[in-house]
Amino acid sequence: MTMPRRRFILHDGKHGAALTVRVTPRARRDELVGILEDGTVRVRISAPPVEGKANLALVTFLAKVLGVRKNRIEIVAGHKGLDKIISILDLSAEEAEKRIEAWLAAHASGESPGS
Repeated sequence: MTMPRRRFILHDGKHGAALTVRVTPRARRDELVGILEDGTVRVRISAPPVEGKANLALVTFLAKVLGVRKNRIEIVAGHKGLDKIISILDLSAEEAEKRIEAWLAAHASGESPGS
């Protein structure tokens, strides 16, 4: 049986999911923009990329999107770049995908994300 192709790429790690993220700092607001062709999740963050502020804002925002505590999310690669690999502990790739898609659907329809 063939698995349906995901719109973006998440992996199950030893203790949770991992995803690739492309961050645009200094945006007007924090928002989940969409999914790039290669499966990278595109996120805009209002914080500047100075002294880890954008990274902290990214972790805080992703925790909100995914409905997990901030200490369950870790940037494992790309601390100083725009492209990052994010680990989400105790959350399967399938569940992370569902939550991201739900957030995007709620945002696109004009609903308040996270409601």
